[in-house]
Amino acid sequence: MHLLTEIHYLPSIFYFQKAFEADELIFEAHEHYQKQSYRNRCHILTAQGVLPLTVPVLKGNSKTIITELEIDYTQRWTDIHWRTIRSAYGNAPFFEYYEDYILDVYAQKPKYLFRLNMELFKLFVKFLKLNKPISLTQTYVNTYEAPVLDWRGVLHPKKEPDNLRLMPYRQVFGKQFASNLSILDLLFNLGPEASIYLQNPAAFC
Repeated sequence: MHLLTEIHYLPSIFYFQKAFEADELIFEAHEHYQKQSYRNRCHILTAQGVLPLTVPVLKGNSKTIITELEIDYTQRWTDIHWRTIRSAYGNAPFFEYYEDYILDVYAQKPKYLFRLNMELFKLFVKFLKLNKPISLTQTYVNTYEAPVLDWRGVLHPKKEPDNLRLMPYRQVFGKQFASNLSILDLLFNLGPEASIYLQNPAAFC
């Protein structure tokens, strides 16, 4: 199965579960930007509960090609995001193991959102040992046939699939398990075991 999807910012755990099931990953590089989506947003777990983090963009609208969407660094969002992430996960077992790698990407200040997301995704591929071929679309196509699984728009902050349920694992905050957060939550809490969880979550019951 060839999984076609948009590239997300600090993608969700379910996003990576689906990636492990695929034979190849295809990222949509010719779509138009969509506001209030996971393209520039993720969710993490803090002491106050689940919190969204959003990357501000410049002049983003439905006519902007995703690869041409620029990030707005005037808002110093990298500092805000990292302070929030460190406050949420500083005491997690594997936070120190990964933090410098992620900080290095932020320090590069990629001009475009698509590039930022790709650089972060490459890190997660390395951390999770996700050895899959990765390619970009060469043009926009409305519909695809098998063996391509078109997952564009399936994951959205306001309309998650009803069958999106993850097996609980240990988390830093709260007595009730928070499901399908950013992959950061899984990595900081489980470390190298994160890839095992993604492929066989029942092993953590």
